[in-house]
Amino acid sequence: MPILPKERDPRLITIRRGGTLTDEDHRLLADWALVCAEHVLPMFEERQPGDSRPRDVIEIGRAWIRGELRMTDAHNAAFQANAAARGMPDPAKFAALSAGQAVAVAHVAAHDLGAAAYAIRAAGANVPADAAAHARAEERDWQRERLPPAVRELVLDDQRRRSAICWHVFDD
Repeated sequence: MPILPKERDPRLITIRRGGTLTDEDHRLLADWALVCAEHVLPMFEERQPGDSRPRDVIEIGRAWIRGELRMTDAHNAAFQANAAARGMPDPAKFAALSAGQAVAVAHVAAHDLGAAAYAIRAAGANVPADAAAHARAEERDWQRERLPPAVRELVLDDQRRRSAICWHVFDD
């Protein structure tokens, strides 16, 4: 299931690419996505302590935010986290995919919701089925508390608009 809409929201496209997103807000979205991914990263690391790929891509994302790496380097790093997810149980798989989506924000800002959605799925998959809905809601609320004020309304509106293609994890 795709997490990106067929028609891109110009608010999530940088000004230089014809949208309205400033570079500063793009970096804020990337940082928030990385925070979301890092929050669930222990679910991967507990199961694969010798595999640093998801953590490494989070650091690559932060280096991009600081201007130390090109967008293409950050974008290419996403594939490392996605590869780490293969064959893993759901909590670890979703945590690694969250890291991949987070670093991909450098390329396409709208991947921020992918990072958040996979982190929510990881939280739900990490508990017994009867506690999953509560765990997902707690993770969603934790993420929303960490939204930077400058992009808060944009992200919340995007969550409402795209929740259906993000497994409904943003539904209240």
